[in-house]
Amino acid sequence: MSNRNNMICDLETGVCGIAEDKEVELIDFNKQKEEINLYYVTDPICSHCWALEPVLNKFIEQYGHYFNMHTVMGGLLESWDGFADVSNGISKASDVAGHWKEVGEHSRMPIDGSLWIDDPVHSSYPPSRVFKIIQSMDHSLANVFLRKIREAVFVFNKNIAKDEVLITIVNELNLNGGKIVTEAASESAQSLLNQDFDLARKLGVRGFPTIIMINEENKGVKIVGARTFQDYINGLKQVLSSAENINPKPQPRLSNLLDRGSLLFSKEIEVMYDIDEKDVTSFIKREAEHEKYKLKEILGEKYFEKK
Repeated sequence: MSNRNNMICDLETGVCGIAEDKEVELIDFNKQKEEINLYYVTDPICSHCWALEPVLNKFIEQYGHYFNMHTVMGGLLESWDGFADVSNGISKASDVAGHWKEVGEHSRMPIDGSLWIDDPVHSSYPPSRVFKIIQSMDHSLANVFLRKIREAVFVFNKNIAKDEVLITIVNELNLNGGKIVTEAASESAQSLLNQDFDLARKLGVRGFPTIIMINEENKGVKIVGARTFQDYINGLKQVLSSAENINPKPQPRLSNLLDRGSLLFSKEIEVMYDIDEKDVTSFIKREAEHEKYKLKEILGEKYFEKK
């Protein structure tokens, strides 16, 4: 007998058909989300990492829903004893100033660099250990801290290896700077940092920035150096099985970026919103309420901060 003979129209349920199911039921037809892990291996004093900020932040904003991000400290400078970066002509602290200036001019992410002559950073380990302590408490807050110490060292010439500088920055996060910086000088903090170094070695990282994306089949892509936005999209597509359906989220509202508390440099706004440098000021005036931000300039570059 045909199943059609079993179909009914029930006045109480409002169903025409086989009324066996619940009236209201949630069904998920979506494929289970793939597990992609993105490892960003970096260092607080890596100038090319600072230059990458506009592109990386846009990638995270628009494609971050496809991966779990892990920020890993790489240990660029333990001390100046025996350190040499032959490819960039760096054998002592003062040699870094010229290199940083070149990176800043090329990337248009402002870099002063004169601290390498006046008050050189003796090691990138102290801020890295503070990062690890904060990360053990709150991953997102640790990334805010990393951004703030980069602003401090690259733009405002602050020696982020010094306790007093680190304490001030941590306090700005509404944390106990003195307590955290003291804890960061302990063996347990160095142990946390060593775990990052071990992970970086296992991932085969030899320079910064390096981004590695790995899928559930333990296959991945490695992208070394500050690359283009499209390079990171292409890398993500390579590790996703359903790459043809990759969809970015819309760019965040400018006011939301300003509310996060970091400075926004012209280059970051240009990259995030695909606009020309000459249009940045008018874009800001149109998209953000005037009383919520201040326009400033440093090292020939405009930047914006929340009032």
